[in-house]
Amino acid sequence: MGGAERIITTLINNIDRTKFIPKLLLMRKEGYYLEILDENTEIINIKKERIRNAFFPILKVLCRLKPDIVFGGWGEVSAYLAPIIPFFPKIRFIARETNIVSHHVTRPEIKFFYRFYNNYEVIIAQSEDMKSDLVDNIKIKRSKIIKINNPIDLDLIESESGKNINLPFSKKNKNVLAIGNLSYRKGFDNLLRVFSHLKEENINLYILGDGDDKEKLLELKNDLKLEKVNFLGKVTNPFPYLKNADLFILSSRYEGFPNVLLEAGACGTFSLVNDCKGGINEIIQPEINGIISNIEEYENFATEIKRVLKHTYNSDSIKNSIRKRFSKEIILKQYDKLFTEI
Repeated sequence: MGGAERIITTLINNIDRTKFIPKLLLMRKEGYYLEILDENTEIINIKKERIRNAFFPILKVLCRLKPDIVFGGWGEVSAYLAPIIPFFPKIRFIARETNIVSHHVTRPEIKFFYRFYNNYEVIIAQSEDMKSDLVDNIKIKRSKIIKINNPIDLDLIESESGKNINLPFSKKNKNVLAIGNLSYRKGFDNLLRVFSHLKEENINLYILGDGDDKEKLLELKNDLKLEKVNFLGKVTNPFPYLKNADLFILSSRYEGFPNVLLEAGACGTFSLVNDCKGGINEIIQPEINGIISNIEEYENFATEIKRVLKHTYNSDSIKNSIRKRFSKEIILKQYDKLFTEI
């Protein structure tokens, strides 16, 4: 249920099938996005849990299908495949990087494979921050990289956000929402420390997501005595939550190009965002769809939360700020152009 999966689903569902026949290779055929994937899409399920075990099954598929284009939707899998690209001279290989690699990739064996990343014909960076990181820190040739922002499926979000579900939001207090994997990268520990300065305020925080740091975060919540902070776990459809929240907060230490920030805007909800790498300044239009602040200045960030919650922002203006720049119609034209030219 991550951002990469959402983007690949949007791409497949909207690709021009008079030009292209998409086939989706998955390590494991499971998850929510299968429910909304175009039913005419052929899925190749190699049934592997780990990237390193997927290497030879993927090679067999490439030899059997002989595709014109191989599009890697997840950076780490693309890195593993990079060394074999010269053995398939007739296939055009494209990698879509998903994160700020120098921050995100820590395992030595994956770092090793990034040495071969220049084998790709094109590498898609989602943001200028990601592009600079690839050039400066991963030593990718600038001529190999193009920037394509993430698309947002506004029709899908409009439909899903309007579904009638039983939300746990308070009717008395303001409701603040955060979404993401419960990991160090997402910075929820900092967000809890911010809310330690809001105990006396009529503000509830709801966090959607699961992950390895769940127990640490629950322990921190108890240590800080944060009675108005609620962990709701993984939610299949987050859009009604986004639509009905008074404020969305992105607390990440770094990002690639956060889909959830686009989704909050598509739901008409104002965002308060930590000042981090990953295309944040390309998405946020100050005081229109959000503001950027340093979350590690806990008291100041708490003050910003209170200020924003006292203000009324125009939901249509927020939606339009996303629609006019990141709608699927705009972004998918760029993918169509790339696939056609290559």
